[in-house]
Amino acid sequence: MARDDNRRGGRRDRDETPEFADRLVAINRVSKTVKGGKRFGFAALVVVGDQKGRVGFGKGKAKEVPEAIRKATEQAKRQMIRVQLREGRTLHHDMEGRHGAGKVVMRTAPEGTGIIAGGPMRAVFEMLGVKDVVSKSIGSQNPYNMIRATMDGLRKESSPRSVAQRRGKKVADILPKRDEAPAAAPAEAEA
Repeated sequence: MARDDNRRGGRRDRDETPEFADRLVAINRVSKTVKGGKRFGFAALVVVGDQKGRVGFGKGKAKEVPEAIRKATEQAKRQMIRVQLREGRTLHHDMEGRHGAGKVVMRTAPEGTGIIAGGPMRAVFEMLGVKDVVSKSIGSQNPYNMIRATMDGLRKESSPRSVAQRRGKKVADILPKRDEAPAAAPAEAEA
């Protein structure tokens, strides 16, 4: 019996290690009208990530704020997705994400740009580990819809390696050749 407790305790310790960072995005006071009046509770929206390419979001409701945050964090850890990053700092290609009335546009950016994103989107990129990105939210300003739209766009992201594997080609065949672009520019200038 004692051995089982130790095993369970060990597993719990592994899950609780600070490998994941979390960011509280929104907290709302919600109420339920009952016969005797109103009962108040709290709804929390949390983004969790390892800052190395994994990110997830969750929402939780409870009578107290800390319990709502804990529930949201647990849900976020269960719903994490992996996103391939280019050079560990930016996205591989430009993309759009949609959810309901929320629409977001995310673009790759050169080194040193930083995270150009508003509110909830910034939290997702910081927890994901993206250092350079330009993004814009079009439509809904609701943080829930913005985060869902951002996650939708990130799910669409594919690395050159995965595209090459899908097509049965080499990565070099898929990426544009660096020598061709400068050679074509002088030919156009002469014409």
